[in-house]
Amino acid sequence: MARNRGIMSEQLKYEIARELGVDQVVASQGWGAVTSRDCGNMVTKAIQIAEKSLNQV
Repeated sequence: MARNRGIMSEQLKYEIARELGVDQVVASQGWGAVTSRDCGNMVTKAIQIAEKSLNQV
């Protein structure tokens, strides 16, 4: 099975990282240094944003 890459734009990822306070980690060490908990929080936030945008249509 092929994986869908790039579903979330880089701009959105950085915006969510900034909102959750992990943007400095990303800037200094890259995405690989972000903890799995923070990644999970980022996914949760992205889902909330997507649901909100769907409800506004």
